[in-house]
Amino acid sequence: MPYSLMIFEDNTRLRKSLEILLNDELNFNVVGSFANCNEVLYNIEKTSVDLIVMDIDMPGIGGVEGVRQIKTYFPQVKIIMHTMFDDDNKIFESLCAGADGYLLKNTSPPLLIQALQDCLLGGSPMSPFVAKKVFQHFRNQPVKPNEEFNLSEREKEILELLVEGNSYKMIAGKCMIAHDTVKKHLHHIYAKLHVNSGTEAVAKALKNNISGNS
Repeated sequence: MPYSLMIFEDNTRLRKSLEILLNDELNFNVVGSFANCNEVLYNIEKTSVDLIVMDIDMPGIGGVEGVRQIKTYFPQVKIIMHTMFDDDNKIFESLCAGADGYLLKNTSPPLLIQALQDCLLGGSPMSPFVAKKVFQHFRNQPVKPNEEFNLSEREKEILELLVEGNSYKMIAGKCMIAHDTVKKHLHHIYAKLHVNSGTEAVAKALKNNISGNS
């Protein structure tokens, strides 16, 4: 059964292109497509949705505020930012608002589809340029002293693979364990780190220098 998806994009031509690309009824079913976020909560409330592709710069309520509102009332909905902005402020405003991933608009169609699938499986897809900025930001932050998370060596290994941008499927293959086992490990990791998503886990891992070698 395909995942239900919404698109928020003010560029009409791009919005229509995304509808055509993603509404394949195999992986995704586009249940809504909008030029702004002015009625975003109403849009979601009247139609069940699993995943949202969100632009940032739109008239009225921008994408970042849209994410903030969605995550407040519908925290289970996954949101991928899809934007031309690659400056630090836009990236971190989006992630802090609760975005589950951040892709630039030059992402190829196959990679966009793969990233959306990874997000639904619990990953935090980011364009390589964006991921590099995020990693640099957190690695430049001071490490909190004497904070213990009590992660097992296997949990540290899986967390490090998540930080490197691997999907659940890729982590399962590299660790030679079942996909469901990866999900169980990450559930325990999130609980120990006191986070609720892969994006938050990656941020905390980098900020506190948690890895398989720590």
